[in-house]
Amino acid sequence: MTARPDESVVHGSKASPMSANTEAALARPQNLPAVDRLLRGPGAAALIAEHGHTLVAGEARALLDGLRARAVAGTLLAAAVQPEALDSALAQHVHGRLAPRLQRVINLTGTVIHTNLGRALLADEALAHLLAMMAGPNNLEYDLATGGRGDRDSVVEELLCTLTGAEAATVVNNNAAAVLLGIAAMAGGREVIVSRGELVEIGGAFRMPDVMASAGATLVEVGTTNRTHPHDYERAINERTALVMKVHTSNYAVQGFTAAVDEATLAPLCHARGVPLATDLGSGALVDLAKWGLPREPLPQEMLAAGCDVVTFSGDKLLGGPQAGLIVGSKAEISRIRKFPMKRALRMSKLPLAALEATLRLYLRPERLTQDLPTLRLLTRPLEQIEATVQAVLPALAQAVAPRFTVSAVALQGQIGSGSLPVERLPSAGVAIAPMARKAQGRALDELATALRSLPLPVIGRIADDQLLLDLRCLEDPQALLGQLAALATRLR
Repeated sequence: MTARPDESVVHGSKASPMSANTEAALARPQNLPAVDRLLRGPGAAALIAEHGHTLVAGEARALLDGLRARAVAGTLLAAAVQPEALDSALAQHVHGRLAPRLQRVINLTGTVIHTNLGRALLADEALAHLLAMMAGPNNLEYDLATGGRGDRDSVVEELLCTLTGAEAATVVNNNAAAVLLGIAAMAGGREVIVSRGELVEIGGAFRMPDVMASAGATLVEVGTTNRTHPHDYERAINERTALVMKVHTSNYAVQGFTAAVDEATLAPLCHARGVPLATDLGSGALVDLAKWGLPREPLPQEMLAAGCDVVTFSGDKLLGGPQAGLIVGSKAEISRIRKFPMKRALRMSKLPLAALEATLRLYLRPERLTQDLPTLRLLTRPLEQIEATVQAVLPALAQAVAPRFTVSAVALQGQIGSGSLPVERLPSAGVAIAPMARKAQGRALDELATALRSLPLPVIGRIADDQLLLDLRCLEDPQALLGQLAALATRLR
């Protein structure tokens, strides 16, 4: 008996006579099963038992809609609508839908605190404390001593005051928020004086003049781009002045014929006129990095000792904690900031607050920081240790990418990252992977980079000088890369 041309090719129906080879034949829209029929299949039933009907039914509709569009376009093979193929495709849809968008990756870019890769890594103590606090109720805003309502700032305020010498402290969800809140609370509706050389853009088109406008303050620029003097500030201060602002230019450097006024010089001038001084340090180092041979960054405790009334800095850069904006300073100014209505909108939630508390506790044992704090451990990792990692991965990596690519050990220059010390470089080591064929090198490198990013634990490097460079400073466990090389070789075939 000859099958009708419109007879289904799924779930036991006879094959369409479009071709003697069913797998080479094209399927038409009418060859697709209805959603209910697909859901009655054994593969869908197993998925429903595990994940529930709502999710599986939604993905079944999405799958069939996509297949139908391909059938209408004449690009859908009949093999794709066989029962086994449909069950497999549905399983892939469901698992893909449940797969997290936020994934761990291996950072081999050479930038330790990489803004696009999540910035600082949390210490084990921070991860453990965060998990413990999130697994049940906690005293986020409950005073265990009195049994009354507490203040979430108290979780970290004493630690911040101990570490920086501040009279008081508060925290918000990031440093941009700290600057915005500080200006709004201290200078809303009035003037803020800033040197022209410090009107920075700190990434994502976030510009200091725009921050001040958003906070309701009027910007007063003093000095020039490269030179600002004490008398520039003196001339600008008047009865409308609410605040003098210093901004640490951590994400760029002006060199040559320059002059700037430091906080120790500026503070007496401001206080003599009854105007508070605030400084934004951005990168947030709490210890002198020079003791480990790293470039020095200004410290909050130094700025407070110099006479600043308010200091703001980040939690997820050199401090090595979660995203946070830390504000330390005098009791009077911190009280104004804490009481300002905008504070509630910018406050930290219990997750980053728990991680921040645990991170700050590590600074009470400064001798152990290079062991306990991942960011500092990676920044101070000995060059010979990085070179040993290169030798550990080189042979297997060369075999995995052969014969299309060659692999060689190279000396590299990395960087701290996230706007911290942009001119300074970190001596490092890694591997350079270069295409064997001179033709279409760019396409080959893009394919290699894509293959590395598609691994179960994605690997992120950088392309430069017709090579893909993998800086191994941040690869403390070589097995994380070695264990995926078989999969990489398969993707490059």
